[in-house]
Order: sequence, then C-alpha cells, then structure tokens
Amino acid sequence: MNITLNGEDRSFPQNTLPLPELLELLKLGGQPVIVELNGNALLGRELPSIKIKDSDQIEIVRIVAGG
Repeated sequence: MNITLNGEDRSFPQNTLPLPELLELLKLGGQPVIVELNGNALLGRELPSIKIKDSDQIEIVRIVAGG
C-alpha cells in the first residue's frame, strides 16, 4: 500500500492499515494528535474505526502545549 503522509510518499506491506496501528508505527500512539484523511479532519472518536487504504492522503499533527 502506498500513501502520502504529511506530504511524503510512504509504503507499507499491508493492503489496509488501521489508523491506530499507523500511529503506533509512527510512535504517536497515545499522544494527542489531529488527523486529516483525504482532506477531511477526523474527530477523535472516529480514529479507532478508520482503516488506511492505498492512495490515501494523511496529515497528522501532534498537539503540544506551549506558551
């Protein structure tokens, strides 16, 4: 499967990949993130049910506190 992740082409051996698994692979599991899938922002409650497919475009932004 080939996807675009934060503007970069990435390949994964799976045909589909659950979004939580992708976040774990990126070492973002359990961290607060905002995810956009194919131009649509996802709600936090949607993340567990999303499956990433070939050609998907994903933007992931970590939420960090600061001042």
